[in-house]
Amino acid sequence: MPERIRFHLDENVDPDIALALRRSGIDVTTSQEANLLAVSDTIQLHFARTESRVLVTHDDDFLILNSQGIDHISIVYCQKDAKPIGYIIRMLILLYEVAALEELRGRVEYL
Repeated sequence: MPERIRFHLDENVDPDIALALRRSGIDVTTSQEANLLAVSDTIQLHFARTESRVLVTHDDDFLILNSQGIDHISIVYCQKDAKPIGYIIRMLILLYEVAALEELRGRVEYL
């Protein structure tokens, strides 16, 4: 059976998104809960990679790190304030329902 997606939300992502994902039975961590507030983006990616989690962010710096070849499981990016919170939640749930973790490895998904 393919490995299910687990998410990690960085500190710029609304914590209500984590609550909604959990209500849908999705495993999610946040930077706040993992004691990762104000740490570097590379440390955030390292945490997500070692935990086999897809990093969800609004931070453009993660796109730069990806273009530099920094290793990661996967990044889901949505420009800050570009989409309503309900849309982000629905798209993350959809991604969880239709994709296996292996399909996303090393990719950036844009919402």
